[in-house]
Amino acid sequence: MKKIILTLLALAGIFAIYWFQFRNSASSAPGQARQEALKVSAHSPAFNSGIDSLMQSYFAIQAAFIDGDSTRAKQAGVAFTAKVATVNMEELKKDSNGIYESANTFLTDIKSSSESLSKQTTLTEMRQDFKSVSENLYPLLKTIHYEGQKLYWQNCPMAFGEDKEANWISSTEEIMNPYMGKNHPEFKSGMLHCGEVKDTIK
Repeated sequence: MKKIILTLLALAGIFAIYWFQFRNSASSAPGQARQEALKVSAHSPAFNSGIDSLMQSYFAIQAAFIDGDSTRAKQAGVAFTAKVATVNMEELKKDSNGIYESANTFLTDIKSSSESLSKQTTLTEMRQDFKSVSENLYPLLKTIHYEGQKLYWQNCPMAFGEDKEANWISSTEEIMNPYMGKNHPEFKSGMLHCGEVKDTIK
């Protein structure tokens, strides 16, 4: 009887080992891709498209500042203000955490600063308004849980002089400083890459 029990236990052990190895080999069979969870978007395609379009207009202002082109910066500012007016936050009303109200507050401040930018006469004044736009656009993207491309929150510690910092949003990790630009009256293009990445937005 004892021998029978031992034999049965041995057979059970062999079966368990075989089953374990079979399952492992089946799960790691060549060419068998593991199924990944589908990413669920929190926003509609129309909403995301509107935010992406807004960001492209923002980057147009940034590019004009990098080149030190006040005429182009002003034109880009006008286009950006028009884009702000088309952003539809209505679908955020379904959220119960106050996201809709916060997003609209940021959007209102962005519009005010971009309108001011378009009326300025010097690059320095325009860049001050660009700073205000950026300071409200960054928390807006964080608040709505932005779903577009990876963006970079960047900082220049001396954008408006010693210890007078400013931030901006970039589509690339490389520093291309819109506050110093390529044609700075004092540094020329020497400070174009001055700054650092403070955060990412995704």
